[in-house]
Amino acid sequence: MPAIFEYRHQVTADEIDGVGHVNNIEYLRWMQHAAVAHSTAQGWPSKAYHELGQGWVVRSHFIEYLVPAFSGDEIVVRTWVADMKRVTSMRRYELLRIADGKQLAVASTNWAFVKFATLQPCRVPAEVLNAFELVPDPDDRRPGVSPKPVSPESGG
Repeated sequence: MPAIFEYRHQVTADEIDGVGHVNNIEYLRWMQHAAVAHSTAQGWPSKAYHELGQGWVVRSHFIEYLVPAFSGDEIVVRTWVADMKRVTSMRRYELLRIADGKQLAVASTNWAFVKFATLQPCRVPAEVLNAFELVPDPDDRRPGVSPKPVSPESGG
């Protein structure tokens, strides 16, 4: 499974706000769907976390809206895990309109791994950690920015 996961979605009329473009909360909903789909593709669906009695909860979100989306637009949410530490993980997102390749938004979510019974942070189990290939942040370190490929000539 590729380290950068792609979740596709077609914008529906009920996602449009009074201004005539996609409501900002919908971007967050798409990010959540993409994160869950990526985790599921890596062998960690919601059911597996519940059987473990542990899983991810959101600590914070950052979204920078760049270009609006409209009804009928086909979008892709590209998502990847940039970093995973003892009890936290940083997930990045890039939202693109497929028709013209325009970057609609960049975003990130800081997750904490917790015991569901107590909601206390706990160490990310090795089997969860090993399921995700990390895609480190690019040099400019802006939240949510798309990763840049590293060429062999650059030494990276």
